[in-house]
Amino acid sequence: MSIKKILDISAYLVIGPENTKGRPVGEIIKAAIVAGFTCIQIRSKVASAIELIELTREAAAVIASLGKSDKVALLVNDRLDVILAARKMGIKVDGIHVGQTDIPVDICRDYLGEDSIVGLSARTDELLEYIKTVDVRSIDYFGAGPLHKTLTKPNCGLDSTGAIITRSFAELTELRKLSPIPVVVGGGVKLLDIPPLAKTKVAGFFVVSAVTEAEQPGIASAELVEAWKAAIDI
Repeated sequence: MSIKKILDISAYLVIGPENTKGRPVGEIIKAAIVAGFTCIQIRSKVASAIELIELTREAAAVIASLGKSDKVALLVNDRLDVILAARKMGIKVDGIHVGQTDIPVDICRDYLGEDSIVGLSARTDELLEYIKTVDVRSIDYFGAGPLHKTLTKPNCGLDSTGAIITRSFAELTELRKLSPIPVVVGGGVKLLDIPPLAKTKVAGFFVVSAVTEAEQPGIASAELVEAWKAAIDI
């Protein structure tokens, strides 16, 4: 069965070599998955294509070693070329995440096939109007945010004037109600944000530095996962 059919974006880690304080990417991915993370995205603006392929290979190997290849989705940010090359080399990659200015989602779908996962960062400006009208036939989930300003992606949430738009929990609740597909929220998300974020009924949270830059990534991951599960069980 395709992992797309059981896609779980409740605890979603975005990671690249520039975010780990010099520690191996695979080591942090392993700690996060053991703690309960359900989706991994490889994202780097500094790594070359071949470096991204090797990072993807490392991530896929970690997921396989934990027996989670059919449960934890592995995605690559933006780089359709990297995914196609990795697959040609026998690396299991489950899909792609793209932004509004990246390769169009319908082209990603054409190249990757119906069983692949395609995620899209929702528009920042006029977000709720956009969600009402966007064609989601090629998209499996939306990424939304930022919840807070974030140094990991300083241009995240910019509107047409260059001002940063952050999202309130009330807006995210409305977004979840309007969206025809699941929504995962990130952008500066910290442990204290998890309970109110879970109450919005979005599908999950995504983080970078809250795990990748933590002194003990496994403990940080477990705290986030446990807080999410506790909040959705209330």
